[in-house]
Amino acid sequence: MITRRTAVTLLAGPFLLSGCGGVEATTRGAGPAAAPHPAPTTHASAPPAPELSAEAAPERIPGLGPRTAAAIPGSARQVVVVAGRGKDSSRSTVVLYERTALGWRAGPDWPAHTALRGWSDHHMGGDLRTPNGIYTLSDAGGLLRDPGSRLPYHHSGGFYSPGTGFEGEPLAGSFDYVIAIDYNRKPGTSPLDWTRPLGAKRGGGIWLHVDHGGPTHGCVSLAKAHMKQLLRTLDPDRHPVVVLGYADLLADRAA
Repeated sequence: MITRRTAVTLLAGPFLLSGCGGVEATTRGAGPAAAPHPAPTTHASAPPAPELSAEAAPERIPGLGPRTAAAIPGSARQVVVVAGRGKDSSRSTVVLYERTALGWRAGPDWPAHTALRGWSDHHMGGDLRTPNGIYTLSDAGGLLRDPGSRLPYHHSGGFYSPGTGFEGEPLAGSFDYVIAIDYNRKPGTSPLDWTRPLGAKRGGGIWLHVDHGGPTHGCVSLAKAHMKQLLRTLDPDRHPVVVLGYADLLADRAA
């Protein structure tokens, strides 16, 4: 079951222990290092969303059962829903929802890869599963320069992704753009920060990042254009969160 977590409890974990930011890299080569980075940058808020009909903006996010919907913090005005095809599937769909005066406005459906073995209620480093849950989104970064992120953006050569993935695909460019998911990490720091409040065994380095064409170690990977759109849209003043889980779990149908 998805449980509500605060920004303090939902902190994320080291790259060299779990997540796409570490295990994929260390399996095939050297992982990213917590290299020095310039001060994060922030950008102005986006223009207001256009007014929509009540039918186009439901009061509750589609696909989320009442328990899951109730666990989303009341302050959240942007919600990224990552819905997996099944408990053991590495294929998911990502939709960004924004709250308007009439309800939730949905963005387009984006295909995504998640962890090789699917999903976990109790993520552990190296389990090759993406953690279920609702987590804040506080920090971003990447190997490439800031494309106009509203979240604090940490530009660093430490976002290097060498080697190949599970299906032999090159990992180069996977960390061109990343958004840290606040699982077992300290919000307000670079995604490369290795602080793990829940302990190293609980993994970490769980990111939204650029898709490399195959399953991940725990992250959510999207097309590069979609990552840039998220970076330019997610606004810390709107308290963005991500909802992670397979479809039946999110709909409160899972046992």
